[in-house]
Amino acid sequence: MEERWSTEHVLSLAPDAASRKAAGKLSSPAPWSGTGTDGAALWGECRGSGRTPYRTVIELATPAYQCSCPSRKFPCKHALGLLLLWSGAPEAVPAGEPADWAAEWLRARRERAEKRAAPPADPEAARRRAERRGARVAAGAAELRLRLADRIRHGLADRSTAGPWEEVAARMVDAQAPGLATRVRELDSLPEERLLAEYAMLHLLATAATRIDELPPELAATVRARVGYTLDAAEVLTGPTVRDRWLVLGSRDTADERLTTRRVWLRGAKTGRPALLLAFGRPGQAPDLALPTGHLLEAELAYHPGARPLRAALGTRYGAPEPGPAAPPAGLTVAEAVAGYGTAVADDPWLDSWPTVLAGVVPVRAPDGWHLTDGHHTVPVRTSAVPEAALWRLVAVSTGRPLTVFGEYGHQGFAPVTVWSAEHRPVGLSSS
Repeated sequence: MEERWSTEHVLSLAPDAASRKAAGKLSSPAPWSGTGTDGAALWGECRGSGRTPYRTVIELATPAYQCSCPSRKFPCKHALGLLLLWSGAPEAVPAGEPADWAAEWLRARRERAEKRAAPPADPEAARRRAERRGARVAAGAAELRLRLADRIRHGLADRSTAGPWEEVAARMVDAQAPGLATRVRELDSLPEERLLAEYAMLHLLATAATRIDELPPELAATVRARVGYTLDAAEVLTGPTVRDRWLVLGSRDTADERLTTRRVWLRGAKTGRPALLLAFGRPGQAPDLALPTGHLLEAELAYHPGARPLRAALGTRYGAPEPGPAAPPAGLTVAEAVAGYGTAVADDPWLDSWPTVLAGVVPVRAPDGWHLTDGHHTVPVRTSAVPEAALWRLVAVSTGRPLTVFGEYGHQGFAPVTVWSAEHRPVGLSSS
């Protein structure tokens, strides 16, 4: 029998609260006809205001959606409603073969995936393009080093010659180094007490970018990623994979005017390795990756290369996510978490944070801000990454008792993502 998704899992896909509310009205069998599932996909026709019903098809593995409605939200209320119907009333979505229109979309999607996975048509041309980009990046990095040295020579307090960094960031974009451009733009908004440290880290990265070919392979891969080189998931998956039962520790969405980014953190039940999956969505579109926190997913992951591998691409899945263990994951003391981050930074000097599970900590609000303490050591909470309401939710779950909390620990503190209640139920802290 196929594993049905929970209502919470389905609603986590919604792009906004209005979509969740509208989907609830479409979660009963009444507006639907021609529904079905073959275990890998769902399809159905939903009666709307027009004469022709809207045709909706969902590929479950990714998931991916297609609907004939004019909505610009993705997934639309019809896709969410069909998922809720399948989740809550399985008998209303019987097993069968896809309708012709659904089968055609699924076939076209498979063909596009196979085309993307195909090797480049001209490897020699790809090599020449890579060489040209490498030369541009090295030249841009060399220019950035000079700009940083010039600012230091005039002194951080001298604002008379220090214009905005946006022009330098644009030069880094021209040099095909978007990672450097992003870090440069952030300089204008940093407080003065952090400027010197960031100048030093940026200078170190720019120096490494000018001599990538001289670095050890793992460190060179880290520098490329920090500079802005990207690898497609299909390319990463051609390398070694790790099969495990991955515990979903938590997820967090961040958004700007161009993109919504979803981060999903995993931990291997057998290997103990952490992993980070990234998914992206355009404005009005939820990222297409949704894994319920606290569940286990048996799958193959391929890690992006680097000195401290963390980001991974999701490969073959062996079944749907299943409920995880009836206990919180094993965690660290605050002192162990600090030491663990220090070890990670030794491999990747530009690492801002590292996924960490803290065990036996209590949230405390002090005059200087929020903290987590295990009775021996205390770590500040990075409140800029967590809504205030979420921190009060953490207090409500704790009621003064020690808890297991997952989040990211770094030099600016701990950003909680998930807390396990006294009943061992995971509670997300990523939204208000």
